[in-house]
Amino acid sequence: MIQFVDMNRQYQGIKNEINRAVIKVLEKGHFILGEEVENFEQEFSAYCEAKYGVGVASGTDALILSIRAMGIGQGDEVITVPNTFIATADAIVRNGAKPVFTDIDSETYNIDVNKIEEKISNKTRAIIPVHLYGQPADMDPIIEIAQKHDLLVIEDAAQAHGAKYRGKKIGSLADVGCFSFYPSKNLGAFGDGGMVVTNNIELAKKIKALRNYGQKKKYQHDCTGYNSRLDEIQAAVLRVKLRYLDKWNTLRREHAMQYNELLRGIPDLEIPIEKDYAKHVYHLYVIRCKNRDKLQDYLNHNSIATGIHYPIPVHLQPSYFHLGYTKVSFPVTEKYAAEILSLPMFPELTSAEIQNIALFITLWSRGREH
Repeated sequence: MIQFVDMNRQYQGIKNEINRAVIKVLEKGHFILGEEVENFEQEFSAYCEAKYGVGVASGTDALILSIRAMGIGQGDEVITVPNTFIATADAIVRNGAKPVFTDIDSETYNIDVNKIEEKISNKTRAIIPVHLYGQPADMDPIIEIAQKHDLLVIEDAAQAHGAKYRGKKIGSLADVGCFSFYPSKNLGAFGDGGMVVTNNIELAKKIKALRNYGQKKKYQHDCTGYNSRLDEIQAAVLRVKLRYLDKWNTLRREHAMQYNELLRGIPDLEIPIEKDYAKHVYHLYVIRCKNRDKLQDYLNHNSIATGIHYPIPVHLQPSYFHLGYTKVSFPVTEKYAAEILSLPMFPELTSAEIQNIALFITLWSRGREH
């Protein structure tokens, strides 16, 4: 079986470093908001070319707390995409605001910048572009639109650790950048975790308070907050892994180039496009195929694990029916939801495994032709 993601391979490669880091935390006996979290906040924000970092319990909480800190709430609207993990929209709703969806670009699968302004109303407060699959959204026009209409911008960078837009690191381009450290991410913990990075010290202070029951100092609660703290063990693990992130992203890019070379030209198969402004980090390698379900079944039958990210767009989820969108609301998103297929992608994937995957896709395609 070629796994979709094999996290054990990564652990085995850095096992001694990880074990030492975890044992150090266990021996100190300080598990919540200690020096490991503080050091990781500094190291990861610096990596993202941002001034401040706030470690939180998950990528979802990074979004929720950022929206809350910006004062976005009941009666407000936030523009984002339906082609994303549902947490992007849920974070808006959790703050009492309304997600307003717009369709995606046909090449990048990210927000279509040409369709943003038509969604802006007098209730709009922010835009959340999602750097989907590891490719940055086209940020310059998004920032320009936001400035023109006095809107905030929140980068959903949960899949884009280390990606660059016009030479600048993702996460540092807008008011805040929100990251997830879910285990399978490019930079993944051994459990849940997240971080907000920002150049705005006031927002950083608000989010720090919100993550810890609204406290600026112990037992003084200036606002109602949350229990959303990145713990010391996860921070220690992430500090070790951060040292390898650029190397791992380079391997992901090399894997993507090999996939591209082997899959290019196969009939009815679309491979990813990397835009000139982007340095894609391939959290996922996503192809499109009109007979996606049959191809997926064939690969699975031949011991190749795959995924679909995401089979049901957010606006068609039962929890969002109340917004009144239909199956023809966002034609690009809906078309792609029936065609996208994520192939195995992780740094430790071998060239031979990629060749094997491509071979089976080629054989499947040739079998269909006959």
